[in-house]
Amino acid sequence: MTLAELGWTQRLQGEFAVHAGHGLTPGRIVGEHRTHFQVATDAGELSAEITGRLRNDAVQRSDLPGVGDFVALRPAPADGHATIEAVLPRTSALIRKASSEDRPQLIAANVEIVFIVMGLDGDFNLARLERFLTLVRESGAQPVIVANKADLAPGAKAALELIAAVAPGVPIHVVSARDPTVAAILKPYFEGNRTAVLVGSSGAGKSTLTNLLLGRTAQATGEVRVHDSRGRHTTTHRQLFQRPDGGSIIDTPGMRGLEAWTTAVPVPDDFADIDALAASCKFRDCHHLSEPACAVRAAIANGTLDAARLEVFKTTAPQR
Repeated sequence: MTLAELGWTQRLQGEFAVHAGHGLTPGRIVGEHRTHFQVATDAGELSAEITGRLRNDAVQRSDLPGVGDFVALRPAPADGHATIEAVLPRTSALIRKASSEDRPQLIAANVEIVFIVMGLDGDFNLARLERFLTLVRESGAQPVIVANKADLAPGAKAALELIAAVAPGVPIHVVSARDPTVAAILKPYFEGNRTAVLVGSSGAGKSTLTNLLLGRTAQATGEVRVHDSRGRHTTTHRQLFQRPDGGSIIDTPGMRGLEAWTTAVPVPDDFADIDALAASCKFRDCHHLSEPACAVRAAIANGTLDAARLEVFKTTAPQR
């Protein structure tokens, strides 16, 4: 693979110019492990470590290199690893609150598309979908919802209406990740050597979808538990793969718990319209069921509010 095929642009070339005179070479991180990174360069893929200076200069953990980052590398000496000397400015950064820790965790950098993969089986969870959408909004990338396992869900049409109510304007694809025609449906998102990352819970079908989009078995897949549709963590680390017909894809480990890392920019409340209507209900604790003078049900009756949107609101209200 070449850097151009991995998304290297004239903008990045300009950003790298300041490092070119110091004997450094450009690369993109395609794999992250406990002790080292896999970095793709025009000369091939190599193993690299970050310098102590780069580690010390990081204000927070998410400033350190991660999968998807374009970096400036110092070639490896004969008896050691190459070193990552600098991280080039990011166009996007998907960052969540680390599990059980009060710190930000970088999931992927420099992605244009985030495929939010959610199974239509026991994995279906609108509250979690909302949290993923918040995460993507703060990243600078475009969300795309992939509702997987349509072949196992007789109520896929009703689920689609609920998803659309939670995510107005967001592209939604109802698919079966084992159907080879899905690759052609999602192919336009990779045009121009764009990079997409797959996020979702364990068992949602991310690795199966990754293999389908790559046209080969690159990631291990596993069965899900019958009673709750949860899967094992078959993907243990983040990895970037180049697609044979253009673009790149990043697969990530499943995220059962998810909390966005709050930035200084507030995220608008998706249900502000319902909250505003509820303020005009006769009763302050109106549940919008059969109470008299309910402004929310009146809005549904006159066509200014979608009934499916209210159902989503009721589903997610305990999480809000």
